[in-house]
Amino acid sequence: MFERAERGNRAVILHPVFSETGVDALDEFQELALSAGVEIVAVLTAPRDRPDARYFVGRGKIDQLADEVARTSADLVLVSRPLSGIQERNIEARCQCRVLDRTTLILDIFAQRARSYEGKLQVELAQLRHLSTRLVRGWTHLERQKGGIGLRGPGETQLETDRRLLGQRIRHLRSRLDKVGRQREQSRRQRKRSDARTVALVGYTNAGKSTLFNRLTESDVDTRDMQFATLDPTVRQMSSIQGMTVLLADTVGFVSELPPELIAAFRATLLETREADLLLHVVDASDPYCSERQEEVNEVLQSIGAQEIPVIRVFNKIDRCGVEAGATRDASGRLTRVSVSALQGDGIESLVEAISDRLQGELISCVIRLEGQNARLRARLFEMGAVQGEQIADDGAWLLDIELTQPQVQQLASRDRMARVVFGEQLRSIKESDPAALSAR
Repeated sequence: MFERAERGNRAVILHPVFSETGVDALDEFQELALSAGVEIVAVLTAPRDRPDARYFVGRGKIDQLADEVARTSADLVLVSRPLSGIQERNIEARCQCRVLDRTTLILDIFAQRARSYEGKLQVELAQLRHLSTRLVRGWTHLERQKGGIGLRGPGETQLETDRRLLGQRIRHLRSRLDKVGRQREQSRRQRKRSDARTVALVGYTNAGKSTLFNRLTESDVDTRDMQFATLDPTVRQMSSIQGMTVLLADTVGFVSELPPELIAAFRATLLETREADLLLHVVDASDPYCSERQEEVNEVLQSIGAQEIPVIRVFNKIDRCGVEAGATRDASGRLTRVSVSALQGDGIESLVEAISDRLQGELISCVIRLEGQNARLRARLFEMGAVQGEQIADDGAWLLDIELTQPQVQQLASRDRMARVVFGEQLRSIKESDPAALSAR
């Protein structure tokens, strides 16, 4: 058994290639390695029809990998595919160095990037869940019962002890995350009570979400050109949209084959996406595989239950590919696609117009009659600035000339029974034009 070095970042990359691979996964994996601070000293590709149960790749390729590790004095081997614990142990034994698969590498990057209390808890939970399946990976001394004079008898193995301690730590982290999740849910409820609308940025990692976030909110979050530069979610108000309070949320970027441990651990954070009124799906227009990247993001959105939320696709980085800034409308006249350069500011005005258009919907103008017992609803309408004119009827009732957006009508109806009666016709019209509108709220 070799001694694992505690330090060292010189790595040989092993990249198994399958015929069905549509995206250049090697380039992406190399970017992940560089983001983790790895020095890549060699890259080996291994064409495969199917994974080998022992090494994932063939014995000849493993011999070549061991020779390359010895030649370059590498400290570790990075494998671009998820490995089983047995496969990792076998490759380590043959190459005599540490082996990290794709999942472990991404978890390490997240551990480096986490800054908030919640983010650190989520990453640790994901790492422990992953580690709990790998306790037998080469650590044979953990499986031995204590022996010798005075040490024989009933007891648990070191491996069982480690599993028990891991289980206790996982339960403790879940408890703390549940508490943080309840606090975050209170913040979401408070935003809803204040009639604030939430727009969430989603997209593949390094698509320019944070740069766009800074442009729209005049913030200064980290925008380094690397994978997962931004991990912790950030929420800021957009001042460029008049007539309503709009909050923009910058969320963690997605990547192909995102480890399920991370999706599970970050589910509370991803609720910011699921609870949003509108999603801005940011796409790197200069990426030759942008179509495949969009599908990866759609799969993650579906896995967290956010597939029904209205989406505007924002094609960013048009300055790199010579595309004109502008917006595209669908058959109903809605802005559904905007081409921008977040770095240079091209197309931002069209994007703000598209956000305002999708959040406000069609303006509803009507005259409503309110009796004296509906004074609270009248006061609420005045607070919202929805009253364009008022007259007093002969019987003392109020006749209000109202202008409201569709979302405002839905918010009123969700809180006030009389509002549901007064705006019943408008609510039916909204439901007929967009059946998912009311159920989504």
